[in-house]
Amino acid sequence: MRSLAVVVAALFTLSGSIHAQQNFDTVQVRSQKVAEGVYMLQGAGGNIGLSIGDDAVFVVDDQYAPLTPKILAAIAQLTSKPVRFVVNTHWHGDHTGGNEAMGKAGALVVAHDNVRRRMSSEQVLEFFQDTVPASPAGALPVITFSDTVTFHINGDDVQAFHVAHAHTDGDAFIVWRKANVVHAGDVFVTYGFPFIDLGSGGSIDGLIAAIDILLSLGDENAKIIPGHGPLSDRTAVREYRTMLKSIRDRVSQQKGAGRSLAQTVATRPTAEFDAKWGSGFIKADQFVEMVYRSLPARR
Repeated sequence: MRSLAVVVAALFTLSGSIHAQQNFDTVQVRSQKVAEGVYMLQGAGGNIGLSIGDDAVFVVDDQYAPLTPKILAAIAQLTSKPVRFVVNTHWHGDHTGGNEAMGKAGALVVAHDNVRRRMSSEQVLEFFQDTVPASPAGALPVITFSDTVTFHINGDDVQAFHVAHAHTDGDAFIVWRKANVVHAGDVFVTYGFPFIDLGSGGSIDGLIAAIDILLSLGDENAKIIPGHGPLSDRTAVREYRTMLKSIRDRVSQQKGAGRSLAQTVATRPTAEFDAKWGSGFIKADQFVEMVYRSLPARR
C-alpha cells in the first residue's frame, strides 16, 4: 500500500512540504455553467461549486491554498462581487485549502461540526499511515451545523445537510433547490473507485446510504457536481450505487464466512467493475480492503 499512501498524501494533506512538491503554476482553473447562476470550477483538487447573483458569491469547497488567486480570478470572470460564503463538503485539504485566504478576504466559512473538529487537531489517515497537521486557526469554519443549514441566496434556497459516516464523518451535500443542482463532495466521484477514509469515520454502509439520499434529491434532470471528475447526473449515480452495493455484498459474504482479507481479495469481487472504475488512484484490491475493513465480521 505504500505507493497509494504517497498518492493520498499528495491529494489530501495540508502540509507545506507536499504543496512544495506540486507545481500549481501549470494548473488552470476552468468554469462550466451548470444551471442559471450556478457553475462548477475545476483546477487541482476537489470540484468547486459556485453560485452568483444579486445577493453574494457563494462557493462550495476551495481546493488547495496556492490556487486561491487563480480561483478568485476565475470567479472574477463571471462576477465582480466578492466571495461572501464558503461551504466545505468535508475536511480534506484538497477541498479546504483555500479557507484561510478566503476568510481573510471576508468570506464566512461554513461546515459540519466534525469538519471543524478534525481541522482543529492533527489527523491520522489511518489506512495510509499518514498524518495531517492541524489547520491554522484562520482556516477553520466559523459557522458549523450538526444537521442542516439553509442559505436563502441569489434567488434560490441552498441547503447544506450532513450525511453520516460516508466518505468521512463530516460530509455534507449542498443542494440548490430551484436550480436542481447538487454538490455531492467526495461521497460521489466519477474518476474511479472512491476513497473511504475509515480513520475519519467513513464506511461503505454509510457511503451507500448517502448515495440513496443523493438519489432522492432533485428530479430526474438534476445536475450532480461530484467531488472529483466531470459533471454528472442521476443515471451515473445509480450506476455508482450498483457498483458500491455489489462489491459491498460480495465482500460482506466473504468476511461473514470468516475469510481473511487476502482470501477475499483473491475472489476478485470488483472484477466486473474494474474496466470502468479501476483506472483511478484507488485500485481494485485497495478498494476491497477499504470495504472489508469497514464491515463487521458478521451481520
